[in-house]
Amino acid sequence: MNNDNKKATLELGTKPVGSLLLQYALPAIIAMTASSLYNIIDRVFIGQVVGAEAISGLAITFPFMNLGAAFGAAVGVGASTSISVKLGQRDYLTAENLLGNTVTLNLIIGIAFSLVCLLFLNPILRFFGASDATLPYARDFMEIILAGNVVSHMYFGMNAVLRAASKPRQAMMATIFTVVMNILLDVVFILWWHWGIRGAALATVLSQSMALCYQMHLFTNKRELLHLKPGIYRLKSALVKNIIAIGVSPFLMNVCACVVVIFVNNQLVRLGGDMAVGGYGIANAVATVFVMFVLGLNQGMQPIAGYNYGAQNMHRVLRVLNLAIVCATCIMVVGWAVAMFLPHTIARLFTTDSRLIDMAVTAIRFVLLVFPVIGFQMVVTNFFQCIGKVRISIFLSLSRQLLILVPLLGLLPLFFQLNGVWYAMPASDAAASVIAFFVMANYIGKLKAQVKERQTTLTH
Repeated sequence: MNNDNKKATLELGTKPVGSLLLQYALPAIIAMTASSLYNIIDRVFIGQVVGAEAISGLAITFPFMNLGAAFGAAVGVGASTSISVKLGQRDYLTAENLLGNTVTLNLIIGIAFSLVCLLFLNPILRFFGASDATLPYARDFMEIILAGNVVSHMYFGMNAVLRAASKPRQAMMATIFTVVMNILLDVVFILWWHWGIRGAALATVLSQSMALCYQMHLFTNKRELLHLKPGIYRLKSALVKNIIAIGVSPFLMNVCACVVVIFVNNQLVRLGGDMAVGGYGIANAVATVFVMFVLGLNQGMQPIAGYNYGAQNMHRVLRVLNLAIVCATCIMVVGWAVAMFLPHTIARLFTTDSRLIDMAVTAIRFVLLVFPVIGFQMVVTNFFQCIGKVRISIFLSLSRQLLILVPLLGLLPLFFQLNGVWYAMPASDAAASVIAFFVMANYIGKLKAQVKERQTTLTH
């Protein structure tokens, strides 16, 4: 076992929490933000080169992408959290077996998801809100994405394990490489070779495939604390149950996001047409940039919170939680300011179509209206996932996306037509943040009591 790797892992319980959060979160934030930026660049290329209807067609694929991400997160996040806790307990053998089981699960789920979705692609896209005009674009994009889905599952899963294995910089480099290659391939496939929306999809799959080769190279190094070797790939029921139990929360978050976007798209098509769907797609792309910032912050918090919770260092758990909440709130305030003051500038990046620009401006302002409180809600939800409190995390995930938003999407358009769809989004975000505040306040009281009890025990 490499002593440097072991030392890096042990630092999770000894190094100042602020320095650790910066060390782990900054690479993840850079990686996640870069990832969201190449999605935006994809849409800019498609909107400017292919046209406004292609942007709307791409927006129809959001539920599909969320659904694919749901299965990937169930394995990747579940495994990385489990590995962090096992490393905190210094159970290195189990952590290594978790790595092998992660590879196997990603292969099985990635291939199965692709086959099922390709068989029923057209009906699924119709259900997601595709019209006669947008269906060809959505289908062209998803055929290639689904063909390479197993690569995407493995790529995201291995990046999560890299962060859990105290290698946030390598995880960041893998993502940045993916982004740079995706942009370069977009230029070749879309601008030079005129492959349109299929070119964008192919660029995504090929760039992730190259990054996966780099990740696998890292995990074949026998000097690493966690490395791939014979005997760790056979699925073990106890490990799989642990991965899935923790991964259920992010899985449901992404499934809920899928369900919500289906509801939104169908309501927008019915009340505002394809341009309304395209406007929402642009707003989603903008919102995703700032959401990715917070997701990167959460990824940085995850190994620190997981390790210290496993080691029963509750004061460090509380410290990293508080720092993450403050940082997330600052990030989302910036997002809100951009949306409120620069919506026209942002919309014009994606299209020259005046109808789509007008719709995108409205969508951007409403989707990001209460972002200053969303950062808190996201961090709190992820915190409960990090420490294995899956039921609480699931409840908070559902409250924002399903329990509140979906009923509002059905109710408010009855009174406000298209505007009712826009009103539903900030209303549900605000309500979910209030719920998260009360749940967190109750649990913080219990954690502080544990810290006090531990200090009393150590004193005596």
